[in-house]
Amino acid sequence: MPDLLGLARSIASRAVGGEQVEAYIASGRETSIRVFEHEIESLSSAESAGLGVRVVASGRVGFAWVAAIDEASAAEALAQARDNARFATPDGLGGLPDPDGRQPVDLDLWREDLVGTSTAKKVDIALDLEKSTLAGDPRIRQVVHANYADAASQSAIASSTGIEVANRRTSCSVSVYAIAADGDDSQTGYGYAAGRQVDDLDVEKAASDAVNRATRLLGAKKPASSRLTTVLDGRITAMLLALLAGTLSGEEVTKGRSLFANRLGEQVAVAELNLVDDPTNALAWGASRVDAEGLACRRNRLIADGKLLGYLYDTRSGRVAGTSSTGSAVRGGYRTTPRPGARALAIEPGELSQEEIVGRIDHGLLVQSVSGVHSGVNAVSGDFSVGAEGVMIRSGSLAEPVREVTVASTIQKMLQHVSFIGSDIDWLPGSATGLTLAIDDMSMSGS
Repeated sequence: MPDLLGLARSIASRAVGGEQVEAYIASGRETSIRVFEHEIESLSSAESAGLGVRVVASGRVGFAWVAAIDEASAAEALAQARDNARFATPDGLGGLPDPDGRQPVDLDLWREDLVGTSTAKKVDIALDLEKSTLAGDPRIRQVVHANYADAASQSAIASSTGIEVANRRTSCSVSVYAIAADGDDSQTGYGYAAGRQVDDLDVEKAASDAVNRATRLLGAKKPASSRLTTVLDGRITAMLLALLAGTLSGEEVTKGRSLFANRLGEQVAVAELNLVDDPTNALAWGASRVDAEGLACRRNRLIADGKLLGYLYDTRSGRVAGTSSTGSAVRGGYRTTPRPGARALAIEPGELSQEEIVGRIDHGLLVQSVSGVHSGVNAVSGDFSVGAEGVMIRSGSLAEPVREVTVASTIQKMLQHVSFIGSDIDWLPGSATGLTLAIDDMSMSGS
């Protein structure tokens, strides 16, 4: 591996008088395997490497990137970034961050075992997942696909303002999509498992989840419309939190594109709800020592006892708001510039399991999958209306399965009507964490 931090330092050191220079360099390898009917359907292993350079000169910001990590490419990107800065719109708040004195937490997110795992073993994992899913229930008629994926990545950031950091991580996951059938009725179910190395992967749990989710929907019908308590499965809660992450971005708030704009200190949720973004938790999929500008990641409390405490900022959005970065800069790789965002958003867990929560509900719906999220949720108004399927809850027990329903409310009302918070925290891939969440007085539209 090239010395990423050494090259980043070299680029940053070329800043001339009155100029700021930042280099972000990343490299990695990804593997993706899909099996179908006991055979490899596709297998790919790809490496990527590149660098992005930001230049700030005379209040103007220029950016350029190249898909290579060598001295000649670095010089090319720096020259292009300087040229782009000349034609950029003046931005007095667009300068690079200065070191803020915070030291990154000691996180070890790299597993050498994953890097050394053979491709043959990875294929076997995907095949075992398919086999376990097919054997899980006689009603499982087909596994549409069983997948294995992993990634090992390294990055470095250096700037002329004094930031010099390096980071690395590994991750892997399996997923399976199954079809259950009973007569003419067929239903689908999805299962997954994730970790830092292959020994972390619970293949049997992934298979069992897919089997249970597919078979328990057999016989599902469209129910009568009603108002009820909606119990969100952990994966659905994670989806809801991912939506909330955008509304808590300091950039969206200052632009008036968030339902939380100008609401600091208000009671925005039930008193039992606490929401944090904590990339310093090694269990979180998005855990990281530093953010995308090289500042130390930190635990940010966003909602405490139901009150809105703050937003997520990178350097620029913090300056716009008259405050500082919360160590929450993210970026989509060396091809993009930083923006504020969540890495590990989670509701602090309660004390009840999903089964115990269901047992306390007289009339409700356990939602296990949703559709139409991007078209049915408005982050500014808070309107929430999505297609759903799941299982009815009657007198504390799971009853008949249902499909072709729409559950609706507003995000503001949903947060104010949370009745139970589960203890079953699930560290899902992505920027948000799952757990069971029960919400009273939602509308279910059926027949």
